[in-house]
Amino acid sequence: MPLTAPAFEPFGVVIQPPGGPGRVINAGSARRFELAPDLQLHALDGRASLSLFRAQARSFPQTLTVLERHALGSQSFIPLGVRRFVIVVATAGAFPRAQDLRAFVTDGMQGVMLAPGVWHHALLAVDAGDFAVIERAADAVDCEESTLPQPVLLSLDLPSR
Repeated sequence: MPLTAPAFEPFGVVIQPPGGPGRVINAGSARRFELAPDLQLHALDGRASLSLFRAQARSFPQTLTVLERHALGSQSFIPLGVRRFVIVVATAGAFPRAQDLRAFVTDGMQGVMLAPGVWHHALLAVDAGDFAVIERAADAVDCEESTLPQPVLLSLDLPSR
């Protein structure tokens, strides 16, 4: 399904070019838009980390076998350039069943901020390229991975570019 803010709300925040006028800054030469005002990264002495993921394009259908979650902080994926990706998610809590999974396809200009504890698949780039990733960093790694009891086949009907 296409990524929309209302549909994605149970899992986090959609990061996309905003509507509205924003706030004038830099002596009128720019406008500021608050895209995700609380990144939720500071639990248990965590700090913000900005990384670059250079992703290869995936082919679909794609077999999903492992999900992960970050219980102590959010994780954001933001394409650098026009790069579509698929985000497979399930709500925070107990490990999800296959029928609990939701897949969203970005339009290439959208990013996401996953709420703490949301189960998700690793980055599934439709278009190869770079993604900025903002997440919690700390001495102890905050990434729990679990294997799905049965693999899930993710098929997509994507328009070609």
